[in-house]
Amino acid sequence: MKKITSNEPIKMLQQHLAKIHEKRPLLKKGLTGIQKSTGRNNSGKITIRHKGGGHKKRYRTINFLRTQNSEGIVCTIEYDPCRNANIASIYDFEEGKFYYILAPEKLSIGDVVKSGRKAEPKIGHSLPISKIPVGSYIHNIAPKKEKKAQISRAAGTFSRLTEKTLNYAKIELSSGKQRFLSAKCLATIGIVSNELSFLFPLKKAGQARWLNKRPSVRGVAMNPVDHPHGGGEGKKSGKGKTLWGKSTKNGKIRKKFLVKKNPND
Repeated sequence: MKKITSNEPIKMLQQHLAKIHEKRPLLKKGLTGIQKSTGRNNSGKITIRHKGGGHKKRYRTINFLRTQNSEGIVCTIEYDPCRNANIASIYDFEEGKFYYILAPEKLSIGDVVKSGRKAEPKIGHSLPISKIPVGSYIHNIAPKKEKKAQISRAAGTFSRLTEKTLNYAKIELSSGKQRFLSAKCLATIGIVSNELSFLFPLKKAGQARWLNKRPSVRGVAMNPVDHPHGGGEGKKSGKGKTLWGKSTKNGKIRKKFLVKKNPND
């Protein structure tokens, strides 16, 4: 850890500002254990395939509901084993507490971040969509009023505010989809950090097992009793189907507020 050379006495905030990109978490109280489900439901049946194992890790509690009017300073930018984006620890001046947020691009240690209706549209500030200028890049978006953020939270993702009225706003996701939201929903200004995470390939099979990923077997390589594509002398499998015989060409179920679907679907 870099030492601070100054004639002034070291305060608590200056001590934390010295930690840059630490893998050791700053907030010990914000850590919780994770119970591995290995892709199974409450009855033990596998509902998500190719899940299991993984390195032991502790979950960092992220503040996805920044509704209160608050102001804080960025103390550290840390690695999070539970997501591909970096996280930032914030010290709240009013409450005197620390909390984690998703770190956007160009957010540096020592910056001041604000939340609530009084916040300005700057990097890392969380405010209602009605207060955000049209054309801005936003992330960490709440789908409904007073609900935790669920949209554009992965590394390098963002949404663009294209239109807004008195009550509703239209955003364009990074996938090309467009959907309506309430203008009272909260969003954070900027693009999620670590946008080049997809360029780092897995160097060995064991690295995938650390990430809770089990091997995926092709249906063509199975027997007819195990998969609709199994069996036969050649590799002809016909139309794409799932393990349970359903077609894979139908696409996902769309929600009612979806304006335009992904052009690649």
